[in-house]
This record gives sequence, structure tokens and C-alpha cells, in this order.
Amino acid sequence: MAGDERFTTRPQLAGTFGMVASTHWLASAAGMAVLEAGGNAFDAAVAAGLVLQVTEPHMCGPGGEVPVIGYSVADGDVFVLDGQGPAPAAATLAAFGSLGIDMIPGNGLLAATVPAAFGTWMLLLARYGTMRLREVMTYAIGYAAGGYPMSAAMSAVIESVAPAFTGHWPTSAEIYLRAGVPAPGSRFANAALAATYRQVLAEAEAAATDRDGQIEAARRIWYEGFVAERIDSFLAGSEIMDVTGRPNRGLLGGADLARWRASVEEPVRFDYRGLTVCKTGPWGQGPVFCQQLALLDGFDLEGMGPGSAELIHTVTECAKLAFADREAWYGDPRCGDVPLPELLSAEYAARRRGLVEYRASGRLLPGRAGDREPALPGYALASFGAEAGPDATGSRRPDRDADAAAGGIGEPTLRGTVLRGPVLGGTVLGDPALEGTAVGDLVLGDPVLGGAALGPGDTCHLDVADRFGNLVSATPSGGWLQSSPVVPGLGFCLGTRAQMFTLSPGFASTLAPGRRPRTTLSPGLALRGGEPYLAFGTSGGDQQDQWTIGFFLNHVLFKMNLQEAIDAPAYHTDHFPSSFYPRQAMPRSLVVEDRVGAAVIGELRERGHEVTVAPSWSLGRLSAVARNNGFLYAAANPRGMQGYAAGR
Repeated sequence: MAGDERFTTRPQLAGTFGMVASTHWLASAAGMAVLEAGGNAFDAAVAAGLVLQVTEPHMCGPGGEVPVIGYSVADGDVFVLDGQGPAPAAATLAAFGSLGIDMIPGNGLLAATVPAAFGTWMLLLARYGTMRLREVMTYAIGYAAGGYPMSAAMSAVIESVAPAFTGHWPTSAEIYLRAGVPAPGSRFANAALAATYRQVLAEAEAAATDRDGQIEAARRIWYEGFVAERIDSFLAGSEIMDVTGRPNRGLLGGADLARWRASVEEPVRFDYRGLTVCKTGPWGQGPVFCQQLALLDGFDLEGMGPGSAELIHTVTECAKLAFADREAWYGDPRCGDVPLPELLSAEYAARRRGLVEYRASGRLLPGRAGDREPALPGYALASFGAEAGPDATGSRRPDRDADAAAGGIGEPTLRGTVLRGPVLGGTVLGDPALEGTAVGDLVLGDPVLGGAALGPGDTCHLDVADRFGNLVSATPSGGWLQSSPVVPGLGFCLGTRAQMFTLSPGFASTLAPGRRPRTTLSPGLALRGGEPYLAFGTSGGDQQDQWTIGFFLNHVLFKMNLQEAIDAPAYHTDHFPSSFYPRQAMPRSLVVEDRVGAAVIGELRERGHEVTVAPSWSLGRLSAVARNNGFLYAAANPRGMQGYAAGR
């Protein structure tokens, strides 16, 4: 873990008591306060996660989701909490067909899945934590009721969506525009959300006196009590304007919430250079990280050197192959057969590795898994045409998404970078991955519905290590203020994760009742010699397992400490179809921070990459914690001037 920290934006923290790193300093402070009060890493993660729902509502919310991966000393092993709510019972292919919809909208109510965040936090607290409900909820309640400093990014988001709120979503305007657009640095409170949390806590404490009873009561109140009742009433009685250009009624109902519980799963494990990398199953994109490592293990990356054009090219080309497999194969393994053992095998990686050439590929190449031929949904075919699937010998399935993807609605662009997002009434919202860019820099591409584009939200992340040996990594997301109207009386929005389903039959990612959408959320954890070593992650949608692969290689291969690995120039490709509506791709695209240098940029262009040069310090929101040789370490991303690590 040694390294020269003179050229980092801040020091790598080191200590022996506890470490918290997250995408917002208030969440990190809350998590550290819990550790100081005697809690463990899981208690701290719950407190920090609930604070993120308050302080970054354009990035995550109680109506969203939160995959969690952790190492429990008590169990002596790694666990995953699925944290992703499934599609409601009414969400069928026939239901969308009857509405004449070929692609699930990225905003409004139709894309709502079961809000899984609260139930997942409660499972983490009940099964792995030690503290009582009040002890972990008090920080979020305090910030929701008393207020917190409004970030410049959140203020810009609210300003951008203000016309849509006043014109279409009045319940959102009541919360976020009650005194006009809140200025950066002003104190902002969400009294309705504070009241929701307070009522949940009061009813839970009235229902039971013991810790476990109160946590279970809180979960039940959320999914069967007043919270579920208000969600059910709102959805049953509302038709909300969305990207389709007409009002639509949601498909989620109270019965969907009542039948769902978060669950514990085994992680996907992959051995690389003496570490065992642990990720979620293929209902998330986490195995893409492992597939990239499998491909990269056959190259002399150390010989290429960190930040070199050859390294960036090789990593990018391997990412294209891994993400092509995601499009063809990934989905909820509870509801379909995902050939993950084949996709992660050494034999498969060796065969696929031969597709990496000197020049940038313009093709989308899923591979043959065992005796199964790959196929691609129509939105993928629409972006690539004849260049989709040459590595597959089987036929490509026709797909009802194809026409919608081909026509599209256009996406806002910024200096050549795609800013993905659904559209709705009067504004342009950029990609939070390019946080800090002025709203005035955004330019609309193709015509959009109502003259406005509502960008998707992004994501938060947190990592915690405690003195007992526990590690946890969590990636809260969804329920964004700009993608769905506030539920009256609750102070938060529902999620839109169902936009990641395809409406084509026969895929693991095909919409079906009770099926989890293939989320982009991807917390990570690594063991060394069977012992917990590293927890890490980032926001960024499809970029998550690209920005983290760069961080991971910097740390593991190039021996950078955590902060050096995070601070190094970042890069990613949008070559493959986006997980977000309208599911478009940018073949051969490569976005790099300008800090990689003119010579590297020139060589990448010579190799055929369509390079977009992003501003310095603009890509990624990584954080990480680690354990090694009796010390704990932490680092957080300086980009966006918001992420922070705390520890001692």
C-alpha cells in the first residue's frame, strides 16, 4: 500500500479504527459517527446510505435500489444483498404492447419497479449490524428536517427540470421549487421525507421494544403499511406525462411491495493476480468486470505502462467484448439461464482475446457460450446493423425494440459526448458523469418531446471498513427527482429501473413479472488469501465497470495507492448500447480526460477511436477502502468536489 502521495489531490487515509468513503462528505461523516459510537461497518453503511438518499436525491432515493456486497467476520465469507426490486405483476409484454410502446420509457411511472432500497438497508442492519433503528436513522432525519447545503450540481438539475415540474409534476414542484430554484450553498430541507422517516420510526418503536422487532416492523410498515398505501393510492389514481408524449398510469401496486423481500445471495467470484474479486450476479453488470479481467490477463499490461495509449486501447477493446456479452446474455438468473461459467472460463477468454486488434473495433461482438449461439435485441442491432454479432454464428433475433431505437428521440450532446436521457417537457439535463459542466453548455441533438430532455439520474457509492475486519460496498441509485414525480405525502420519487428490460421475447433481460431488470449498479469487493482486502465502486451507469477497472489495474498492477489510483486520468467507451432509454450506442467512441496528454490522444485517434476529450477531473466518482498489514485505508474521488473519505 506504500506510494508517493505528493501528487495526489488529497492523502490516502490510513489508520486502525475505521474508514468510510462515499460520494458525499455528509454521508461519510454520518458513517464515521456511527463507527465512533460503537457500530460496525454495516451499521455505518446503513446510516450513510440513508443520508445519501437525503443529500443527493438527484442521484439516489428511497424509491430506488441498492445492491450491497460485504464481508462479514462473523460468517467468515462474502455476501451479496440483491437490492434490486423486480418488475410488478402487471408489467407484461402484452401490457406494453396494448399501449403501443416498443421501448420502456426512461421516466414517469411505467418504468417503476418495487422500491428496494429501504428493505435492503433493513436487511443489512438486521442480519449484519448491531445498532438499533433510531441510532442509524437519526442522521438522515436530521438532514431532511433541518436541511443541508445545496450542491451546485443538484441546484442545476432542479433549475433544468423546473418547467417540467411546474407543467407536469406538481408534487415535485412542491418539494423542490417551494421557494424557487434553491441556490447553491443554500440550506435545503425535505420536510415531507423527514415526516415519512419519523413516522416509520415511531410506528416501529411502538410495535416492538427489541432491536430486531423494530427493524422488521419498519420493513413491514414500508412495504405493507402507510408508505405502501400512499404509493398504491398515487399510482392507482394518477396518469403522468412521460417520454411517450402522453400521460400513462403506472403498473406497480401495493401487492407488489407486500410480496417482496430483499435477499442474501452468493457473489460471483473471479481470481486475478492473487486476489479473489467478488461481484453481484448477472442481474447486475458486475460480471462484466470479471470478464474484462479474464480478457486482460492475457496481455502484458505492466509492459504497456499506466496511462499509455496501448493500455487504454487494450482495456477499451476488451470492454467492448465484455459488454457485448452483457447485451446478449445477462439478466436475472432466477428467471432465465445465464451461461456465466462459460463466459468467465479461461478457454472462452482466450478465444475472445484474439479479437483484439491494433485498430479500434466498430463491431458489437457477443460470443458463443458453450453450445449456445448469442443473439442481440433490436436496439443493439439498430446501432450497429451488419457490424453486430459477427463473432456469433447464429442468427440474430428480430426485436420490437428495433424501430424505436433506430428512430430514437435524439440525445443531448456535450462537446461530442453523449448525454443519455429520456425527454419530457422544457429542459436539457446533462449526464451526471460530467458533473460540474454548466447547464448552458448543453445542446440538443434531435428534436425532443415537448422541447425538453430530462436526463437520467446517476448513482451514489459508499465503502466502509471497521476495526473488526468487516468490509462493505454499496451502490445506491434510482428514485431520481428528475425521472419520476414525488409521491404525495412521502417526499420521494419512485424508480425507473424497468427501462433496462427489453420488450423482445426470449432474452434473460426480457421484461416479465417478478423479474429483476439488468441493473448497471456494481459494488465491488476483493479478498487476498481469503481475507477481506478491498471494497470499491463508483457511480456512472454503464461506465461503472470501466472506471473501476482502470482504478483496479492502477492499484493492483501499477502499485498505486488508493488515492493515486482514483486520481489517475479516467476513460471509457459508449461503444455498446446504453442501459438507459433510448438505448443508443456510439460505435468506436472513447472518452478520455485531457490529462492523458496530447500524444496519447493522438495515438488513440490513429488507432481508429472516435476520441472525445473531456475536461480534467470530469470522469468518475470512485471511492475505496482497504485492509492490509494491520492498517485500514480509504480514498475518495475529488471530481465534483463532493466525495470524501473519513477515518482514523
